[in-house]
Amino acid sequence: MPEVSVIIPCYNQGQFVDEAVESVLAQTFSDFEIIIVNDGSTDEETNRILKTYDKPQTIVLQTRNHGLGGARNNGIRAAQGKYILPLDADDRIGNTYLEQAVKVLEAQDNIGIVYCEAEFFGDRTGKWELPPYNFPDILLGNIIFCSAFFRKSDWEKTEGYENDLSGWEDYDFWLSIIELGRDVYRIPTILFYYRQRAESMIKSMSWQQQISAYARIMKNHSQLYADNAEFMAEHMLTLRTKEAQAESLIRGLEETIADMRRSRFWKLRERCRKLIKPFRAARESDLQMNSQGVSVK
Repeated sequence: MPEVSVIIPCYNQGQFVDEAVESVLAQTFSDFEIIIVNDGSTDEETNRILKTYDKPQTIVLQTRNHGLGGARNNGIRAAQGKYILPLDADDRIGNTYLEQAVKVLEAQDNIGIVYCEAEFFGDRTGKWELPPYNFPDILLGNIIFCSAFFRKSDWEKTEGYENDLSGWEDYDFWLSIIELGRDVYRIPTILFYYRQRAESMIKSMSWQQQISAYARIMKNHSQLYADNAEFMAEHMLTLRTKEAQAESLIRGLEETIADMRRSRFWKLRERCRKLIKPFRAARESDLQMNSQGVSVK
């Protein structure tokens, strides 16, 4: 059986999948399998590509559409590897990612999640600046991207990825593993490359959708949040203090501006502006006529 299973969900992204697969085939660590999950694609080109897709150490699962979380679960269910790496069809990985991650997981049984540093490519480039993992800070927001390693045995102890928590399924799943008492390790090297496309950059969740998703996360992991209630309360009070300080600063600035407008200097400034205005308008008119080739005498 392979040591690592790389799970690549694919929904209408057939034009990118070969690049993702090639980044896995180029690994310095060779004991792996690749499972592409065609998640009910409706795109003819994607279905044509995946119907006859033939690459070493690679299989294609054809399923109806379950969404990203469900597609990952289907791939993991079929996986034979001890360690799992999800990889989206339009992303890619550095050629030592498997080797370095397996080394960490083999050496430290307490580690449940291994990820790395990351870089954007495509319509946006540059390093993806993410803060280092810290608990309980992870309860305030996700800082671990989707392509992180975990043990299949830990996935089996959780309920896997949520099927209907679009955009937040990774965060929810990482918290499930952390609830098992596992630690997290970040490899201090850029080994994950996250494709940025114009259409994906424009798409974002509304504020209300984010609130609903975060509320769902807190309900799913209510005991974890309850156990860290003091930390959450401290964070909330810190935000309230900063908000009060900002409001006080704004009020002070508004009062300063009001005082300035009542001052003799301000009134003199306004009179000067009114006097200058006709001359400025005439000058702009002259410049416009000159640019059009009209002679002004």
